Amino acid sequence: MTTTSPLRIAVLGIGLMGLPMARRLCEAGHQVHVWNRTRAKAEPLASAGAQVHDAAADAVRPADFVISLLENGPVVHHVLFELGAAQAMRKGALFIDMASIQPREARDHAARLDEMGLAHLDAPVSGGTVGAEQGTLAIMAGGKAQDFARAQPVFAVLGRATHVGPHGAGQLAKLANQMIVGITIGAVAEALLFAAKGGADMAKVREAISGGFADSRILALHGQRMVERDFAPRGRMTVQLKDLDNALITAQEIGFDAPITTLFDTLYRDGVEHGLGQLDHSGLFVELASRNAMQ
Repeated sequence: MTTTSPLRIAVLGIGLMGLPMARRLCEAGHQVHVWNRTRAKAEPLASAGAQVHDAAADAVRPADFVISLLENGPVVHHVLFELGAAQAMRKGALFIDMASIQPREARDHAARLDEMGLAHLDAPVSGGTVGAEQGTLAIMAGGKAQDFARAQPVFAVLGRATHVGPHGAGQLAKLANQMIVGITIGAVAEALLFAAKGGADMAKVREAISGGFADSRILALHGQRMVERDFAPRGRMTVQLKDLDNALITAQEIGFDAPITTLFDTLYRDGVEHGLGQLDHSGLFVELASRNAMQ
């Protein structure tokens, strides 16, 4: 990947998603500055050409685009407004929050940054670590149309971006995505376990229904993980639970009844409480298997 006009980009939060995304930006020829609370997690990016900083404020100071891949809304607020990142950003710089946070938090951050002469997009992603590595993420962006257009050279390296509405709308779209993902993982897990309990070959059932109306990316990817009992974390159970919690908080704020999401929020919470929190979110399979005395 090459580019004829390098951009100055800061990436805050170098975790499972931040690491491959920052690496792709480096490989595209951009000038990338990175910061992570635990510096050691960001160090591997130095060999890719990124400059690793000890302070978030130092990372954002030279950047025209600042990407957040931080843990949650309160952490984004803390880094921006308490660790001095917002104050250190160049006037007119664009903050692109690709973390998954509550829509009202995104709107609050946008308003505060606007008062400081800074632009904002909430642009969470879907596609997991595979999509981050391959540059095929689905990016859901909320904010002003002109800021979305300005961010296109950044988004082009990471995946396919869609402008879904004003500030906070990107987070609403991500919550809708996570509702579908979390619920579908549960449906696939329960169906495969149901078939196995009755004596069918789980792997063959998955193969048989692929291509029919029950087929989905979840059945293909997460279903295979279930068959292989491969629950190494790509997206953790704890993160899935956080997203469902945020969906229910937002549902309450807008007066929306979400009984299906409520049920699955309980199931993921039970799994986390039973020690499965660090598994991939397809690890809900383990919780449902345990309920049915299945290994």
